[in-house]
Parts: sequence; structure tokens; C-alpha cells
Amino acid sequence: MDFELEGQNFVVTGAARGIGLAISRRLTELGASVSGWDLNQDAMSRESLFRHRLRVDVSDEKSVNDAAEATLSHFGVIHGLVANAGVNGPTKPVWEYSLEEWDKVISVDLTGVFLTSRAFLNHFRDQDYGRLLIVASVAGKEGNPGASPYGAAKAGVIGYAKGLARELLPSKITVNCLAPAITETELFEEMSESYIQEKKSRIPMGRFCTTEEIADMAAWVVSPRCSFTTGQIFDLTGGRATY
Repeated sequence: MDFELEGQNFVVTGAARGIGLAISRRLTELGASVSGWDLNQDAMSRESLFRHRLRVDVSDEKSVNDAAEATLSHFGVIHGLVANAGVNGPTKPVWEYSLEEWDKVISVDLTGVFLTSRAFLNHFRDQDYGRLLIVASVAGKEGNPGASPYGAAKAGVIGYAKGLARELLPSKITVNCLAPAITETELFEEMSESYIQEKKSRIPMGRFCTTEEIADMAAWVVSPRCSFTTGQIFDLTGGRATY
């Protein structure tokens, strides 16, 4: 299928590794140009696929706004944003969480999505076109024992997407989420082995989601071909999700 992405420009946050890198690679393969945003500039500089890259802290308003201005200046037009940057946070019970640990998860995984999407909304509205894709998680639908702040943040972005999608109607701007099950990425470094295995046991297919599977889904959702779906959640859970 031709996704009609040739010549389009996208911003991908958390682009240096894992899901963000896989999505950036797939968009590039389909003819799009990608501005990669991440704190890890060194990792992005080793990837020739990025047409443009910036060091951005998605939880910092000035960092995001400056990056959006620079990106729009570079490309002129942005067709879509993939809000992927995130942290898992410690895997432990809530009663062991400090406020500092809670704040970090919420500031990146929830506030970061608000800041990065807000930075491009007027641009999308002016051109009456845009694709906003938020990488959420099945944890946002079912909760995540052992990482409740992460689940809370992902539930938050799902609610945000549903509200924002309706605020933008009627228009050709869509807002959707991906909700993958646990995926084998560098975020595993933040998780305990028992936590990883418990989450894997919940997946009827008996394996982890892959970044390539997420990237393929993402490419279709941000394409012009996905034109009549907004405010929705696309599951990649290997049979785990029940709604």
C-alpha cells in the first residue's frame, strides 16, 4: 500500500532509540523527512536518516517552543508529530515512590505530550491538516501494578487525545494514540526482571511487541490514508487488550 508519505515532514520525539527510532526509520523509508527530537544528540548524530535533529527536553516549555520554532523554520511545513518521548520510572509500589520520582514520570510522559503538541497546533490549524500520534500504552487502559505513575500518565494522554481530537473537529487534523503492550527497548533498563516477566505473562501471544510492528502501525496512522479516524486508540497488545 502507498501510504502517500512521500515529501511529508514529521517531528518524532524520543527519536534517538527504541520506538522513536523505529518510527523515524519507517517514515524515512516511505519517503518522509524527519526532525528527530531527543536529549541524546550523540545517538541521533550516528543515524543518517534524520534530515534535522535537535536536543530537546520535552518537559521544558522553553526547550520545546524553541525547538518547534527552529523546526518550522527549517522545513516550512510540518505534516505530523509523533509524541513518543517517555520514561518508565522505577518499578515499585506507589508507597515507595517519592514525589520527585512521580513528578519526573508525569512531566515527561504527560506534560511533555501537552507541550510538544501545543507547539504545533496553531500550525496544523492554519493549514487545516495535521497528524498527531501519541505513543501511549496498554497500561493507560488497564493500569500497571508496579508502575502506577506510568499507567496514570498514559491514561492521561489517552484522555487528552480524545478531548483534543474533538476540539479540532471539523478539520483534517487527527489525534490518535498507539497502545502497545510491553516492548523490548532500552526502557527495560528501568524495570526489574520480575516486572518484565510478569508483564510478558499477560500477553496471550507469549512474546513482546517489536518496535518494527509499532512503526508499521504508526506509519499508517499518520498517513493521509488514515483520514476518518480520530480520538482513537490503536492497540498492539498480542491479544491482551479486551476493549
